[in-house]
Amino acid sequence: MRILCVLRVKFLQKIVFGTTLNRNSCGVKHNKLKEIIYKDFFDLSKIESQLIGYNACYFCAGVSSVGKKEDEYKRITYDLTMNFAKLLLRLNPEMVFTYISGVGTDSTEKGKSMWARVKGKTENDLMKLPFKAVYMFRPGYIQPTKGLTNTYKIYKVLAPLYPVFEKLFPKYVITLKEVGLAMINSVLKGYNENILECNDIKKLSL
Repeated sequence: MRILCVLRVKFLQKIVFGTTLNRNSCGVKHNKLKEIIYKDFFDLSKIESQLIGYNACYFCAGVSSVGKKEDEYKRITYDLTMNFAKLLLRLNPEMVFTYISGVGTDSTEKGKSMWARVKGKTENDLMKLPFKAVYMFRPGYIQPTKGLTNTYKIYKVLAPLYPVFEKLFPKYVITLKEVGLAMINSVLKGYNENILECNDIKKLSL
């Protein structure tokens, strides 16, 4: 199984070969992993030949909507993602495409929350593309893996409270390990739903 991951690759023992596509190095070194550093995700023509022959893509790129107007957020969240997905579909028509979205995404595209509408449109239009399979992952709070260095400080503060969160809000919290394993299993096993909330992700991780 050959995996293309935009930003992160974990659990490499289950992957024959993986590639990360980043603007900056992810800092992970492994004999099964190749890293492509590339700045302009809107124009992938210079590296197109390196994006052929993959079974799956895990699209983990994204930005916060805080401080952004809708057109700016849409360009980064929707336009960039669809541009990337359409290129990969042309190069790898049998690919499984997994998109990391978020809990609260608005599938109707009509709600009051700007980010949720944009995410909803992104999900809806990705699911219209004729990939082998398309999965929308909607995690809420993600508990980072112990020892992970490239994580936000707030997660380090909240991490000790995870058992409490899990008990009080089981539908909205999940571990990074569960997300990673579910992403791999989405390719190896498949799933009966295109949109996966936290409970679905947990089931698929087993």
